[in-house]
Amino acid sequence: MTSNGFVDPRPVYTRATEQAAAVIRTVRPEQLERPTPCAEFDVRGLLGHIVGGTRRIAVVGEGGDGLAVPSTTEGVADDGWAAAYDEVRVRALKAWAGDDRMTSPVRVPWGEVPGHAALSGYVMEIVTHTWDLAEALGHPLGLDPDLAEFALATARAVLPDSRPRDEQTPFAVRREAPEGAGVYERLAAWLGREPLSRA
Repeated sequence: MTSNGFVDPRPVYTRATEQAAAVIRTVRPEQLERPTPCAEFDVRGLLGHIVGGTRRIAVVGEGGDGLAVPSTTEGVADDGWAAAYDEVRVRALKAWAGDDRMTSPVRVPWGEVPGHAALSGYVMEIVTHTWDLAEALGHPLGLDPDLAEFALATARAVLPDSRPRDEQTPFAVRREAPEGAGVYERLAAWLGREPLSRA
């Protein structure tokens, strides 16, 4: 908790991007057409969305208009995704490094919010998409449960049951997580996803 009364999401975002980068490094070209729990994307499409979305996050942190930046990236070589993501995530981390970024208002797809709230939302997004990718790849690496706990708390705050989800909401209607589900599966269920093995 900072002196301004909010949890600084920057260390969590850094760890979340490191985790995403580690999973992306495991992707093999022959896996790029596999389905993911994010039904609109195969692995290639999901990687394009992760890279494009992170570029958008960087532009927001730099004070630019992130909504003018495409939310997906195309044209990356099959073996170039790890390098493409590393480039944009380093840019994003630098863009959000200043303390002033945490309290300055920024414009994001869901409205104008303080920087700390925007970056917390981006933690939720990258942690969820990392799980999507890991599901598609057969979970090549263990995922950090603390990151999912942060993302789930954010998801419950910004997408409570009292807020209807419509075509403007980038996540589907909440599902019930099975009894005994781990935190990543509970996060996925809150955001309308389910593991591929049961889809």
